[in-house]
Amino acid sequence: MTDPLSDLLKTRDWLLADGATGTNLFNMGLEAGEAPELWNSDQPDRIRALYRGATEAGSDIFLTNSFGGNASRLKLHNAENRVGELNRIAAELGREIADAAGRKVIVAGSIGPTGDIMTPMGSLTHESAVEMFHEQAEALKAGGADVLWVETISAAEEFMAAAEAARLADMPWCGTMSFDTAGRTMMGVTAAQLSALVERLPNPPVAYGANCGVGASDLLRTVIGFVASGNERPIIAKGNAGIPRFEAGHIHYDGTPELMADYACLARDMGVSIIGGCCGTMPDHLRAMRAALESRPRGDRPSLEQIAERLGGFSSTGDGSGDDGPTRERRGRRRG
Repeated sequence: MTDPLSDLLKTRDWLLADGATGTNLFNMGLEAGEAPELWNSDQPDRIRALYRGATEAGSDIFLTNSFGGNASRLKLHNAENRVGELNRIAAELGREIADAAGRKVIVAGSIGPTGDIMTPMGSLTHESAVEMFHEQAEALKAGGADVLWVETISAAEEFMAAAEAARLADMPWCGTMSFDTAGRTMMGVTAAQLSALVERLPNPPVAYGANCGVGASDLLRTVIGFVASGNERPIIAKGNAGIPRFEAGHIHYDGTPELMADYACLARDMGVSIIGGCCGTMPDHLRAMRAALESRPRGDRPSLEQIAERLGGFSSTGDGSGDDGPTRERRGRRRG
């Protein structure tokens, strides 16, 4: 059985994904502590503008405004009974923009972490996690999403629960983890472990990889781990636009469009199939990335030294493949 994303991947060496959700919505007036998903019903024109901004900048894939749309997250805003409504609208608005684009654009239903800690360290059971993710998946499917997009996951157990939910919903899916702690996720998962995990699943993802994390250079170092694993499944790279800095009461990312264009071409030369941005990545970044990918010739696979020279140094000396990685878990943060 084929799906729209797999079909598109067969026609192109690379696809451009979208950029930040949170950063763009904050620029539209979203307040700190406000649930972005509530804007799906309350501010639909702004969500259309979010999707349209990515599409017009050249994205082949954009994620729906549903990252925190599970019952556990929405309960913080007394909206846990609105999971179906808010996710369905998120996908419906996306379908509307994609269908008007005049070219094939994939609507990816974003599914972020629950924010809860799974057993035995916490109270979230596998069954409960599957139930929450499945509820979200069915609503995104009903709204017209082409594929589910599980992102910013730290725990292997939560990743597996989301995979099971995608199977129950009979939906193709992609999955990324955030390798933000000395080259590992906050639960200690390495790039090699994720590469092995996706192949053990009864319904492996269409593509897998990394998003968010520390900066673009760190994310590409993680990609080296995916490539070295020998897994030939398409790789996703969605790195932040530089490093966040707190200025004048707001968080700013220092990555320029030029830096993100370099990052995009380095990712392509490493063999990444789906290239996008995460926190801080705006339409101007995406336009620069698209232009660079289309105009610059493919080069040799870059070394760590070349990555650091072009994008800046790494945040840690190790890539997470040693024995001293972290073993803590944290509540999943909002994708920027």
